[in-house]
Amino acid sequence: MKSVLKLFIVAAMLSISSGVICQVKIDLKKQVITIDKNAKANVKKEVAKDQGKSPAQNQPAQDKKETPQTTSNTIKTENQTGTQEQVQMQSYSKYDFVPGDKVLLFEDFSQDAVGDFPALWTTDVAGEVNSMNIASGNWFNLNSTEGTYWYMKDIEFPKNFILEMDIVPKKPGGRYAADVVIFGEASHSEMDKNGDPGTCGIHIKIEKNIWETFGYKKGVQEKLSGSSTINLVEPEKVNHVIIWVQNRRLRIYHKGGKVLDMPTNIYDESKFSRLCFKLYRGASCGSYISNIKITTAAPDMRNKLLTEGKLVSYGIYFDVNKDIVKPESYGTLKGIADVLTENPDVKVKIVGHTDSDGADAANLDLSKRRGAAVKTELVSNFGIDASRLETDGMGETKPVAPNDSPVNKALNRRVELIKI
Repeated sequence: MKSVLKLFIVAAMLSISSGVICQVKIDLKKQVITIDKNAKANVKKEVAKDQGKSPAQNQPAQDKKETPQTTSNTIKTENQTGTQEQVQMQSYSKYDFVPGDKVLLFEDFSQDAVGDFPALWTTDVAGEVNSMNIASGNWFNLNSTEGTYWYMKDIEFPKNFILEMDIVPKKPGGRYAADVVIFGEASHSEMDKNGDPGTCGIHIKIEKNIWETFGYKKGVQEKLSGSSTINLVEPEKVNHVIIWVQNRRLRIYHKGGKVLDMPTNIYDESKFSRLCFKLYRGASCGSYISNIKITTAAPDMRNKLLTEGKLVSYGIYFDVNKDIVKPESYGTLKGIADVLTENPDVKVKIVGHTDSDGADAANLDLSKRRGAAVKTELVSNFGIDASRLETDGMGETKPVAPNDSPVNKALNRRVELIKI
């Protein structure tokens, strides 16, 4: 505590001596310091205000978990002022992807302590897990300008799969936010420093001014490439990026639309088993990464709902502890609506489910509200008759997997549609 107070005194003295008006906030519980040089607030008034807050008030709205005492990386965005308008569902009408019904990987770094390097990854450079003030949860800080970060476990990628991730590019520095490399190996190697890893792969370059992608194969000089300048990632904001692979075809989605569609961007007979992120010396700005999810290809909704009588969906998205359906859910909701429209006699019950994090009663209430929110979207945006839809919520009472890992918790967070 003494070191924090000393740092505050030094910061305040520097602001006065330099003639710059600063806003200094101290969270006494987390020992997080935020300095905004352009703010007009009085320093002493702001410190007193923060000291008077309860610990719960100082926590991010979506994150109920305690984190170790550390200095968070802070980024100022429109979210902090509450001025950013919610994106409407219809603006995502070009999102034609639907995640599959099997989760192969989910990584949100929740099992890692803030300040540590994540346990399931390895690297040849620096990196650590951080918290941020613009989004809840833990984030992997790729805090080097050059190097590679490998996920150590093998992943059994099918021919058709979808990779989703949240990325926050840093503002200063070079043009590369991060490169995503999905690759295959003849034999498992935790780290590979000889250019492109493995025997084959697909390399997606996420930059501030362009998207680039190419497929590669060992011993082949020619690479299958493509590029786009549509819907670029924005620095210091959460960007939700979707990469959809169907055999040789690669599609990328961001900001409510399709960024790139390459029918032959992957070499035939490529078999992928690993995932890594790359940064380039002198060209990378670095990024924060979280909520990495890999699912199988889209399920046959018609068969699941009409023949099997139940459809389990992982493609209806909500923010943590909220019941507002996110626009990225458009593709899934449209697919459900299409089945219901083509089969007007079918009625369904929409049931929300959560993982075990949080209080039982709160999870039950949240799951019921999410089920009702899905009904509202189907009625208001897709014209489904409300009388055909019932809703319910099971909270954490009906898990499909133990709540003992990020992957299993992701399996339990789902929406089910049951034919009635």
